[in-house]
Amino acid sequence: MSSTPKHSVLTTKNLAVGYGKAEKETVVNTINLELKAGSFVTMVGINGSGKSTLLRTLAGLQEPLEGEIFLEGKPLNQLDSATKSLKISVVLTSQVISKNLTVLELVSLGRQPYTNWLGKLTEEDKAEIQAALAATELENLKHKACYALSDGQLQRALIARALAQNTEVILLDEPTTHLDLHHKASIFSLLKKIARQQQKTILCTTHDIELVLSLCDELIVLHNNTAIQNTPEALIEQGIFENLFPGINVYFDKTSRRFLIR
Repeated sequence: MSSTPKHSVLTTKNLAVGYGKAEKETVVNTINLELKAGSFVTMVGINGSGKSTLLRTLAGLQEPLEGEIFLEGKPLNQLDSATKSLKISVVLTSQVISKNLTVLELVSLGRQPYTNWLGKLTEEDKAEIQAALAATELENLKHKACYALSDGQLQRALIARALAQNTEVILLDEPTTHLDLHHKASIFSLLKKIARQQQKTILCTTHDIELVLSLCDELIVLHNNTAIQNTPEALIEQGIFENLFPGINVYFDKTSRRFLIR
C-alpha cells in the first residue's frame, strides 16, 4: 500500500443541508467533510437522517441551506453544469433509464459531456467505454438489453456509465438496494478496487453498515443532525455505532463488529 499522502478533492465548510427556501428545514448541519483521491468512503445513518439529501447537495443537484462545498479548492456553486459533469458523476437509485438500451449504449451515455451535439464518439471515447466495461466485467454482456439484466448486472452497468464519464468524483446513492449479500459484497469490492486502481474519490450511501466496515477507508455517520467522518476503527472505538439506532432493540457489538437484536 502506497504511503503517498492523498490530496483532498471534495471538501465542505460548515455545510447545512435540507429543504425549503423561505422556511428552511435543516436535516444535517455543521458538516465539515474531506474526501480524498483514491478513497472509498461510505455514508451511513438511519432512515430520514439525510443521506440522500447530503449526497445530492454534494453533487450540486440541490442547493445547500448554508455553508460551502469546494471541489479541488474551488467553490462548487461557481462551476457551471458542463464543468461539473466533467468532475462529478452520479448514480442515483431513482435514475430513469430506457431499459431497451443495450449495456454498451447505456455505458456510452457516460461520454455525453465530451461529445459534440451529434454525439459522435471519438477513438478516445470508445477507449474510455471499453475500459469502463472491462473494469466492471461487462464485456460479455455489452450487447445485451438492460431489461434482460439482473439487478446486480444493471447496477454494474450504471457504475460503468459513471466510469466512462471519467470524473474524479463518483457519488452513488444506495448502489446495493435490492441486491443479495453476494452481489452487495461484489459491488462494494468493485467500488473499492476502482478507487484504489484509478485514484477516484468514491462516496456512496448505504444501509449495509456491517459489510462496509471491513471495506471502506472512511465512513460518514449521520446521527442527531450531525455528520461524523473517520475510519471504521476510530468510529468503533469512539462508540459511535452503539447509539446509532433509536430505542433498545438493536445494539452494536464491538467484538464481532455486528448489530444484534436484544
